[in-house]
Amino acid sequence: MPSKTPATEIDVRGRTVRVSSPDRVYFPARGLTKLDVVQYFVQVGDGILGALLDRPTTLERWPKGVFEGARLATRADSSGDAFYQKRVPAGAPDYVRTARIAFPSGRTADEVAPGELAVVAWAANLGTLTFHPWPVTSRDVERPDQLRIDLDPQPGTDFSDAARVAPHVRELLAEHGLEGWPKTSGGRGIHVFVPIEPRWTFVEARRATIAFGRELERRLPGEVTMKWWKEERGAKIFVDYNQMARDRTIASAYSVRTNARATVSAPLTWDEVADVHPDDFDVTTMPARFAAVGDLFAPLAAHAPGRFSIDSLLELAQRQEHDEGHGDLPYPPEYPKMPGEPPRVQPSRARKPASEADDEG
Repeated sequence: MPSKTPATEIDVRGRTVRVSSPDRVYFPARGLTKLDVVQYFVQVGDGILGALLDRPTTLERWPKGVFEGARLATRADSSGDAFYQKRVPAGAPDYVRTARIAFPSGRTADEVAPGELAVVAWAANLGTLTFHPWPVTSRDVERPDQLRIDLDPQPGTDFSDAARVAPHVRELLAEHGLEGWPKTSGGRGIHVFVPIEPRWTFVEARRATIAFGRELERRLPGEVTMKWWKEERGAKIFVDYNQMARDRTIASAYSVRTNARATVSAPLTWDEVADVHPDDFDVTTMPARFAAVGDLFAPLAAHAPGRFSIDSLLELAQRQEHDEGHGDLPYPPEYPKMPGEPPRVQPSRARKPASEADDEG
């Protein structure tokens, strides 16, 4: 039996971080090891720390790496090879700060809230590849300071379709006095983040996002959809408004995505959106890009100046409700029934007689 490679220690801005099994292969197709991943995060340190600083963060942990057949555990099946860690791991070093958050169920958890780069390296040593920060800070976990617009390509569409929609997102934001910063999801989608004043609740931020998506859909009916049910979306770009619901998070900028190529979620300039591909940005290429362009997402960092108001979008929501009769849209299935929410029933099932639908359950 081959001997186990001893742990190594790296210096992360004056803090010593231990990396166990440093040569464990995390991405076989690229030959990337755990140590490669930890070093990647250190190389883009100001960027990943800016994305996570002081934010409650769920850790997406792949302790055995991303191998063929590896599965992520779900609520229905906890037997996967990887898992989401919402509570701070046992044995965390004393420099790991936390923030207490409440889930829709009413339960609470103390989540990691990184305050220094060593925390990111420590989490990477635990197999964390993708960091999922809340759009709040530990200063006030009830009021988002980011509006997150998720352009999610549906079957029959891809990144290029999302890229065609993105300039319209920018234009519509500008009409409401807002500015957004785009990034690749690391997969097929595009995320646009808007720094907002932390004055509104999650319900209000989600309502503003719904209003924005509905207006985008009105302008681009053949390309954009706000339909929650997959069977109704078609080959369009879905504006996933529920990413602004409490406890729904989006992979941070600079996070590593769990695909064979080890792509990363890459901040972009608006001029780049039409010309790039998600595969352009991975663990091996991002450090040089970061050194060249710096942190394009710096304006989104916690407590950064220059935040915007969503009052105009909330006024749009009010007009849509008054003039067009638009109400709320369905929440994710694990949420309790919310005030004003429409029936959470899949349309194809709702059209069937009750007895037939019951038989299918």
